[in-house]
Amino acid sequence: MATAKTLQPIMFSSFLGHKSIQSTQPLLHRFRIDLGRRHVSMKLSRTFSGLTNLFFNRRNEDEVIDGKRKRLKPGNVSPRRPVPAHITKPPYVESFTVPGISSGLQIHDDKKGIESMRASGRLAARVREYAGTLVKPGVTTDEIDEAVHNMIIENGAYPSPLGYGGFPKSVCTSVNECICHGIPDSRPLEDGDIINIDVTVYLNGYHGDTSATFFCGDVDEKAKKLVQVTKESLDKAISICGPGVDYKKIGKTIHDHADKHKYGVVRQFVGHGIGRVFHADPVVLHFRNNEAGRMVLNQTFTIEPMLTIGSIKPVMWDDNWTVVTEDASLSAQFEHTILITKDGAEILTNC
Repeated sequence: MATAKTLQPIMFSSFLGHKSIQSTQPLLHRFRIDLGRRHVSMKLSRTFSGLTNLFFNRRNEDEVIDGKRKRLKPGNVSPRRPVPAHITKPPYVESFTVPGISSGLQIHDDKKGIESMRASGRLAARVREYAGTLVKPGVTTDEIDEAVHNMIIENGAYPSPLGYGGFPKSVCTSVNECICHGIPDSRPLEDGDIINIDVTVYLNGYHGDTSATFFCGDVDEKAKKLVQVTKESLDKAISICGPGVDYKKIGKTIHDHADKHKYGVVRQFVGHGIGRVFHADPVVLHFRNNEAGRMVLNQTFTIEPMLTIGSIKPVMWDDNWTVVTEDASLSAQFEHTILITKDGAEILTNC
């Protein structure tokens, strides 16, 4: 959730949330960060928030996409789940506001900091993989949220998304054309769906952030290939990381691989520094760019590419969080938190 000064349009992190949108510019230019104050402007006018209704009014909600699946639509959202008082909460939870972007890199100069990041990363990975086992036709994303919430709490951690800028749930569940920030709700998963499950935990004062896209039942080859290539793009990007490496090489690596398979790369959502704070410098762009900056030993950040089969243009729902592709084409995402080491990069969010 940091950004580069010269980038147009300016980006925000893949878990930044609803109040970072301005409505006075065309759709692609609605994602803005105030660099002077290092604060994300998250005000959403009725003009833009009404886009969901506009799109649904113009199209049948039961419109069939690619002759197979129905266009995604909002379900019912259950009440926010409680967190026991003994669980340490991130500072933003009590403030009910979106925190400003933390300036400076998240660098861990002592063994305690690195081991704490490894612990939070391992837990996030375990939760992610457990959530993936729940993906079956008929299971609701709200049921997945409940299981994730309980597992995180049982392990003495806090689900970082819960209460972040008002986000109402403990995990993001993004189905089919949902690019990111899907709010778990009453919609049952259907045979052939793909779903990204984005988990972040706050354990002993450190955040660990990860996501993966899972198959629900019998998924067609078109969707399987998108998911495979998205995972490959993340793996390739991580493989080039190390001390002194330009951040922009991440974007080039991902974009080059997506181009080979004729997939789009979503630009409005980026990776970010992470550690004691949920979002910090650097901005991590997933597409070709000329932004300055190099990786530093012992820093931690996320890489989280989102690829699409069709349009890369985002449309936000009236819940002010859920972002879907303009043409309802499929989108997939994978994410890891990594630590820059003398030998390259260590993936902290592996089980």
